[in-house]
Amino acid sequence: MLIPIISLAILGLALGGLLGVAARYLKVEGNPLAEQVTALMPGSQCGQCGYPGCGPAAEAIASGAAPITLCPPGGRALAEELAALLGVTADLSGVADKPPMIAHINENLCVGCTKCFKRCPTDAIMGANNMIHSVFADACTGCEMCFDVCPTECIEMRPLTATLQTWFWPKPILEG
Repeated sequence: MLIPIISLAILGLALGGLLGVAARYLKVEGNPLAEQVTALMPGSQCGQCGYPGCGPAAEAIASGAAPITLCPPGGRALAEELAALLGVTADLSGVADKPPMIAHINENLCVGCTKCFKRCPTDAIMGANNMIHSVFADACTGCEMCFDVCPTECIEMRPLTATLQTWFWPKPILEG
């Protein structure tokens, strides 16, 4: 009884050690530029850009396979940050300059169809079938995926209200 236990323990330690050595020496290095682009992306994984998430979209932007104006939720601000990071110039005339928005559900019109609930990539909508839904403002990224599928048009996009965590001192407008 003792011999099988000892042999399995030795085998487990040996295979664990081999996996540790393999993880250290066979590690695949990622593109550091793609990681910086991923850090700038909103992280909503909404798929509006045509990629399955922000990670693959960031890799495409970093490699030059996709334009920097790819992300609709990021808007003009994200496109400007990406242009500065990548050192490229881009035509931003077609990119909307809108403030950060979050979804709001008018509870008087909500019928509880769960279409918005199913489409939300960040699980910011709470509710169940045939019950009124509500939005967690902290989790909403403003991707408008829920806004597009609502059959009763009870969802509206509202500007993000400033809190102590999101408020910033506005830059002065220089006249000259």
